[in-house]
Amino acid sequence: MSNQRPDAPGIMVIGAHAADAELMGGAAVLAHQRQGWRSVLVHLTLGEKGSKTLSADEYAAVKREEAARAAEMLGSDLEILPWLDGELPVNDEVQWAIADLIRKHKPDVILTHWKGSIHTDHTNCHENVLASLFFAGLKTFVREYPNHYPRAIYFAENWEDQEDFVSEVYLDTAADWDTYAKAAACYTLISGPDPPFRYLQWYDGTSRARGAERHLDRAVALMPHRSYYSRRRLLPSLA
Repeated sequence: MSNQRPDAPGIMVIGAHAADAELMGGAAVLAHQRQGWRSVLVHLTLGEKGSKTLSADEYAAVKREEAARAAEMLGSDLEILPWLDGELPVNDEVQWAIADLIRKHKPDVILTHWKGSIHTDHTNCHENVLASLFFAGLKTFVREYPNHYPRAIYFAENWEDQEDFVSEVYLDTAADWDTYAKAAACYTLISGPDPPFRYLQWYDGTSRARGAERHLDRAVALMPHRSYYSRRRLLPSLA
């Protein structure tokens, strides 16, 4: 566990696979930490089926160690849930597990996947996180930790989640890029000799493009979640 003030505001990043939370939320975590926030990374699966040379069990052990190193570099607490890569269901069991972590860590802000993804695990993560808010926030559900509802939910920009993603909220991350890149590089998936995708090239370019949109050197873009209740508006009187 990292050394964080328990009374500080908190940010939680929930990713489908180990490395997702760091890639899409690591820079945002660092930007918040500069303001004194706590942070926690949540991996719903380890992404253990992504190696060309290792078995799923072997790669799971590697990913677990890499996740711990990345979280330490980001100064974040770490939670790894037990679901399997490519087999993340959408059900009460997953949603309760997420809800219990929300109750435990009490984040003010949650970042997670946008639903417009090419990866089923990402889409299912999105659905599970939103459904978990009901279980986390309702006081009449008695669990190990008291109920908690975050103040805001945002969807983070991810190279696999681009369909209909809309950039609305920008964070200046110029001061955080080097640490962010080093944390992401803890994963051989990202920094190895033959990565399946040029992750850091994409996020480097995206951070520069988002920064240009707001006259900054670098930025990350987020999309706020708007619930039914937050979208409701009364029309002006026609009288």
